[in-house]
Amino acid sequence: QVQLVESGGGLVQTGGSLRLSCAASGSILNMGWYRQAPGKQRELVAAVTIGGGSTNYLDSVKGRFTFSRDNARNTVYLQMNSLKPEDTAVYYCNANLVYSENYYRVRPGPYWGQGTQVTVSS
Repeated sequence: QVQLVESGGGLVQTGGSLRLSCAASGSILNMGWYRQAPGKQRELVAAVTIGGGSTNYLDSVKGRFTFSRDNARNTVYLQMNSLKPEDTAVYYCNANLVYSENYYRVRPGPYWGQGTQVTVSS
């Protein structure tokens, strides 16, 4: 069983930065961050393999967001820079997803965090 606890969300102005953290208990493999905005479907933001050697990003966040992991601490991070109002959403950490280099073939894993709200004001 894996439990995930997210932190780091908040309110920031356009162009600002936030860093999300997801601390895990249990064995975690490939990891991901998803987000869901009001009235929209949940979408994959970024995924990383167990060793951190491969990452996959939503096109609209490439060059602005960085997904990293510290396996010694069993924690993953999402550094979000140059934030835009369209990044506003609840962000969810996801564990043990099925990774693919093809963004559209990534499949969520069975474990989810509680979500953390990110709000970007214009």
